[in-house]
Amino acid sequence: QVQLIESGGGLVQPGGSLRLSCAAFARTFSSYALGWFRQAPGKEREFVAVINWSTGNTYYADSVKGRFTASRDNANITVYLQMNSLKPEDTAVYYCAADVSGYGSTWYAGSWGQGTQVTVSS
Repeated sequence: QVQLIESGGGLVQPGGSLRLSCAAFARTFSSYALGWFRQAPGKEREFVAVINWSTGNTYYADSVKGRFTASRDNANITVYLQMNSLKPEDTAVYYCAADVSGYGSTWYAGSWGQGTQVTVSS
């Protein structure tokens, strides 16, 4: 079982940037892919981005493509989500996830972090 600890959320104006971090803790880390999901008030949790832990390959939801960038630090078992050109519709609780799998609009995760709030407002 892996424990995921997110940080970096907050309040930002439209057009601004934030970077989320997610540190993974496990006796033996073996997750194939880590990713990010988000849940806005009154909406279902949705996929945002995934990164292959071995290759660094990434995949993004269409709604964030070109604005968000996922990256990883293998030595510290940490993943990041750099969010640029933020919009009010990006407001949500962002969750880090491990053992992420899926494609297109259907994604699953085996472990979840506690979530961090991102609010985009003027």
